[in-house]
Amino acid sequence: MSENTPAPKSLASLQAGTFAYGDRIQLTDPKGKMYSLTITAGKEWHTHKGWIVHDELVGIPEGSVISTTAGLKFTAFKPLLGDYVLSMPRGATIVYPKDAAFILGFADIYPGARVLEAGVGSGALTITLLRAVGAEGLVHSVERREEFADIAKANVNDYFGETPSNWSCDLGSVQEKEFTHQFDRVVLDMLAPWECVDMAANVLRPGGVFLAYVATTTQLSATAEALKADGRFTEPESNESMIRGWHHEGLAVRPQQRMIAHTGFLIISRRMAPGVEVLARRRRPAKGAYGVAEE
Repeated sequence: MSENTPAPKSLASLQAGTFAYGDRIQLTDPKGKMYSLTITAGKEWHTHKGWIVHDELVGIPEGSVISTTAGLKFTAFKPLLGDYVLSMPRGATIVYPKDAAFILGFADIYPGARVLEAGVGSGALTITLLRAVGAEGLVHSVERREEFADIAKANVNDYFGETPSNWSCDLGSVQEKEFTHQFDRVVLDMLAPWECVDMAANVLRPGGVFLAYVATTTQLSATAEALKADGRFTEPESNESMIRGWHHEGLAVRPQQRMIAHTGFLIISRRMAPGVEVLARRRRPAKGAYGVAEE
């Protein structure tokens, strides 16, 4: 990380593998229940069985087992990014870690990338994008609702310890904004991304990636058809991710009874070169796919 782009505020202690003042710490009891706190000088964390003095956590390594004054034991780690975003304050529903990971992979968010994000929500995806683009990249976020933008700014600032200099967050509708440079990626998390297809075509460099995260099949269909009709994008591809955990206790190995199923769809397309006509996809649509089938 350079001086211009702050790393998470606990970077020094993270590299050392030890806890320091200001670090977020995740405590897990033997039943798997997790608790989170920020190490603050002079404070105590109380439970139904004793308490833990914050000052005594400083300098101990991650992966330690710590005890309350009454002997209640916890395993202590710094939270992973996924743990942080799941526990941070929310205004809008967050992009879940499983979807954020797919967005980084399918949109190919790389160090140095210039990313336009619309629909900041609570800032979970923003933090993920900022970590991925690194010191040489930038993220320009646009959010319509001021209360969501304020929550996102607070979460980003809390995670990095300050507002990253390579991040800007504007209020308003992204399709009404004027941009002075092109972007490598456009990532949309909004109700009507199909309304932003023309804007995305204008701000994306040739070969740039358009990605929209939507919740419903009607949103998915409208966005796909808008990309096809625009003529400046490749044939869009869509997918969803579903994660099923597994229980393993000796020979008792089985799927967990609960799973993280549908959260949203990803629809992805790439910007064609200016003036180049996209090749027509050979397809045999089902009867009635585009209206009432003729007899």
